[in-house]
Amino acid sequence: MKVVIQRVSQASVTVENKIVADIQKGLLVLVGIEDFDTQEDINWLCQKITNLRIFGDENDVMNLSVKDIQGDIIVVSQFTLHASTKKGNRPSYLKASKPEIAIPVYENFVNQMEKELGKKVQTGVFGVDMKIALLNDGPVTIIMDSKNKE
Repeated sequence: MKVVIQRVSQASVTVENKIVADIQKGLLVLVGIEDFDTQEDINWLCQKITNLRIFGDENDVMNLSVKDIQGDIIVVSQFTLHASTKKGNRPSYLKASKPEIAIPVYENFVNQMEKELGKKVQTGVFGVDMKIALLNDGPVTIIMDSKNKE
């Protein structure tokens, strides 16, 4: 499982001209799912993401987590995180899970994130065209891969 985490001052997801998710200070988390992702991957990532100390404290030092600042999270499924660009110029998405595998894993990821955060997590809509707007704060963008624990 791969994730891209962006610290945001504001983020929203729009589907068919309707805002389906909207947060202020917090994290936008893009999630790419592979067939071999397990609950262990989900647990590790959700714990790590909610406890990442990437928000400024009173001295503007990155010492606080999204939980510490009582921030919000939007989770969006993004199969293109598993794009392979090794051959040719058209990315291959063979590593990305098909919806019948990815949807339950995505739902488990969102549920676990809510448990770790201690409140509701907003989401995009799986498998549809979404417009994501964000104001990246910092900018701070972190990429994690549960298979490499990095």
